[in-house]
Amino acid sequence: MGAAAVVATRPKIEKSADAYRSIGEAASELGLPTHVLRYWETKFPRQVRPVKRPDGRRMFRPQDIQGLRAIQTLVHQRGMTLKGAKALLTEQGVDAVLSGEARVVPVEEAAVRPAVHDMQDKVARAFGAEKAERPDLSEGQRDRLEAMLTDLTDLKARLDAARLKKAA
Repeated sequence: MGAAAVVATRPKIEKSADAYRSIGEAASELGLPTHVLRYWETKFPRQVRPVKRPDGRRMFRPQDIQGLRAIQTLVHQRGMTLKGAKALLTEQGVDAVLSGEARVVPVEEAAVRPAVHDMQDKVARAFGAEKAERPDLSEGQRDRLEAMLTDLTDLKARLDAARLKKAA
């Protein structure tokens, strides 16, 4: 019996859920080629950080496997781009994706507007300025400014919707 026959007849050892896995074991468990795991490791450094042994081999921890599963779910099952998957994982986390709680939701104008005002106040305070007083405007000037503000707000809402659609 040759060495290959001995290896083929050995029973496969089942690892515990807490055990580290080599790249081959991780790829086999996920049903993905090893080069995909290496590529995702470069694109998702927060979610996938395998430990590298002194000989350079990667050992995937349980949280790395979970991160890879979340990426696989978003990219292969939900059809998201890598950029969109990365944004979603950064915002909502691996656990939310794996539990099915992660959602791509459009940003509501009402939620954005107060944040803009808060940012303006912070900038004004940082530069030691008080809130600027509104200059006296004629009614026509005020109407034109309000129309421009409405147009810009509408444009921003469209851009946000397009960005979310592209991320999904």
